[in-house]
Amino acid sequence: MISAGKKISKKDSLTIYRELLLPRLIEEKMMNLLRQNKISKWFSGIGQEAISVGVTHALNSKDYLLPMHRNLGVFTTRKVPFYPLFCQLFGKADGFTGGRDRSFHFGIPQYNIFGMISHLAATMPVADGIALANKIRDNGLVAVSFCGDGGTSEGDFHEALNLAGVWKLPVIFVIENNGYGLSTPTREQFACEHLSDRAAGYGLAGETIDGNDFFAVSSAITNARKQALYGKPVLIEAETFRMRGHEEASGTFYVDDEEFEKWKPKDPIRRFENWLTENHQIDKQVLDTIRIELKEKFEPDLERALAAADPTFDEQTERIRAGLIEQSGTLSDHTNEATSEKRPIDAIHLAHQQAFGEDDRFILMGQDVAEYGGVFKATEGFVKRYGKERIRNTPIIESGAIGAAIGLAMEGFKPVVEMQFADFISCGFNQIVNNLSKGRYRWMPSMNITIRAPHGAGVGAGPFHSQSPENWFMSLPGLRVLVPSTVTDFQNMLYSSLNDPNPVLFFEHKKLYRSIKEITPDQCRHIDLDTANIVQRGSDLTIITYGMGVHWALEISESFAKKGIGIEIVDLRSLAPLDWQTIGRSLEKTHRVVLLEEATETMGPMSEISAGITERYFHQLDAPVIRCSSINTPVPFSRELEEGFLAKSRLRDKILQVLEY
Repeated sequence: MISAGKKISKKDSLTIYRELLLPRLIEEKMMNLLRQNKISKWFSGIGQEAISVGVTHALNSKDYLLPMHRNLGVFTTRKVPFYPLFCQLFGKADGFTGGRDRSFHFGIPQYNIFGMISHLAATMPVADGIALANKIRDNGLVAVSFCGDGGTSEGDFHEALNLAGVWKLPVIFVIENNGYGLSTPTREQFACEHLSDRAAGYGLAGETIDGNDFFAVSSAITNARKQALYGKPVLIEAETFRMRGHEEASGTFYVDDEEFEKWKPKDPIRRFENWLTENHQIDKQVLDTIRIELKEKFEPDLERALAAADPTFDEQTERIRAGLIEQSGTLSDHTNEATSEKRPIDAIHLAHQQAFGEDDRFILMGQDVAEYGGVFKATEGFVKRYGKERIRNTPIIESGAIGAAIGLAMEGFKPVVEMQFADFISCGFNQIVNNLSKGRYRWMPSMNITIRAPHGAGVGAGPFHSQSPENWFMSLPGLRVLVPSTVTDFQNMLYSSLNDPNPVLFFEHKKLYRSIKEITPDQCRHIDLDTANIVQRGSDLTIITYGMGVHWALEISESFAKKGIGIEIVDLRSLAPLDWQTIGRSLEKTHRVVLLEEATETMGPMSEISAGITERYFHQLDAPVIRCSSINTPVPFSRELEEGFLAKSRLRDKILQVLEY
C-alpha cells in the first residue's frame, strides 16, 4: 500500500510522476491535433489522471481492467506500445481494431484490458464473469471495472453489483464521479448523498475517496483488492472533476466558472508535483526535464501514427471478420451404438451431460436452473451431477448473466445461459447486439457462448411467454441463430452449439419439449450447423419453414398427398446463416414456394427469405412467393384466439393460393 505518509524513494516517486504526467502530455498533444483538424474527436480525462494511474499502479499486472472514455492512463501505465495505441486512437489500419472502432472502444487481451462500448455500464457484468473465472481458478487475481457517475443509473450497473455481491466475486467497481453526465449535474442524476452508499444494498463494501489524490486512490485499491480476494467485492466512488467537455466539441458552457476555480488547485499533477517538492526537494528544472523526456518518448510514435496508412475497404475481408469462424469438432457418424426413445427435453439433457462430462470449462447460468432444474426441467439433476460451481442460479438479470458469460468466455470458459423464456431475452438485448455479436469484428477473440431460449406459442401462455423473437437477431453478423425441430436435431444441434467457437442463440420450442418422440442414438455427435434439411421430398410445391412449422407442414402435407400433390419440406434449422443452396435446389425442382413461420408477418424470418428468393431464384418460380405467418398482433392468451393468431390456421389457404396460381 502506498500512502502520502509513507516514505517512498525518490526513484519510485519519480516513476509515479512519470506515469501521471504521461497521459496528460498525450492529451494536450491530442487537443492540439484536434484544433488542427488532424483528428476528429477526443474524450478528455484531463484532471482525472490520478484515478486511472492510481488504480492501475496498485494492481497486479495480470488483474483485468475494464476502462471507459477517460482512462488513457490505464493504457499508458500498462505500458501499451505507443504506435499501435495512437493508430487506434486515430482510426488507422495499424490500430488494435484496424479502424473498425473508435478511440477507446477497444481491448487488448494480452494486456488484460477489456474494451468499452458506448452503452454505459455494459462491461460491468463482464467484469463479474472475469472475476468468476478468477475465483474458480483460485488464482489470486481481481477484475476492476470503471464507470462514470452517469453510468450508475443504468440497469447493468445494478445487475453487476447485485451479482458480484451474491456470488462474492473478486471484483472492484470504480465510479469516476466527475460531477456531470454529459451536461446533467449529479444532483439531477441521483438522490443519495454518495454513490458509494449504494454498495450496502448489494452486500458490497463501499467507500468515497478523493479521486484527485494518487495516494488515496492507490491506497483504496490496495485495500479493496484484499477485501475482494476474501469474498467482499468493493464499490469505490472517486470524486473528481472533468476539466474539459464530455468530448471537446460539447464545450463546458453548462459549468459555472466557480467550479473550475474550485478544482484547479486539486489538479492531480499539480498536487503530486507539490508533494515531490515537499518530500524530495524536486525542483521545477527536474520536472521540466521529465516533461521533455516524456514528450521525446512518445512524439515520434505519434507522428508516425499520424502518417500511417488508413484502412482500405475490402468487402470479403470485412465480411469474414464480421462473420462466423469455422466450427470446432470433427463431424462424426456413429454406427452400432445404443439407441433409445427420447423427447426433445431428454435430448437437451443428453447434449448437456455429454458436453459437460467431456469438458469441465462448461458453466451453466440462469434463473432457477440449479436445484429447481429450470422452469421446464431442462437442467434437472445437473447440480447433483456437476455441482453448484458449474450450475449457477442467477438473480433475475438477463443482461447481467449474458455480460458475465462474455467475461467467462474471455477467460476460456464455455458458458451456457438459459433464458427462462425467450421473451425475456429482450432484457439482455444490449449485451447480445452491442457486446457479443460485434466482438470479434472489433477486437475480441471468438466467444464460445450458448444462449438457450424456450420460445413459441400454442400453450396458452399469453403475450409475454409465447413470442418467437428469433428474427430480432438474424441481422447480426457473428451470431448463429438456430431452431431445431426434431429430437435428433435438439440433441446434435445443441451438442454442436455447445462446442462451437461462435456465440449461438438456440431457440427451443417449448411445446415440442414433451410432445414428440423419436428413437435416437444415446451419444450426441458433431454436425454441420449451417445446412438445412430436406425432411420430405416432393415435386409440386416447397414449404420452407423451421421449428414448429416443420410439424405443421408435415401434418398438412398428408392431406395433399392423398390428392396426388407432393410437397417438399425444407427445414432451415439455421436462420443465421441461411443455407441458400438447399433452398435453391428445392425451388429448381418445384418452382412454387410457401414460406411458413410462427413469427408474426411483419419482418419475420420469412421476409428476409422472400427477398432472398426473389433476388436469387426468381427465374425458377411459376408463382409468387407467398408467406404464411402469424398475424401482426401480440400473442393472445385465450386458446381460441391463439389458434386464430397462429400461422397454422392459414396454411391450407396459402398452399392452395400458390398451387392455383
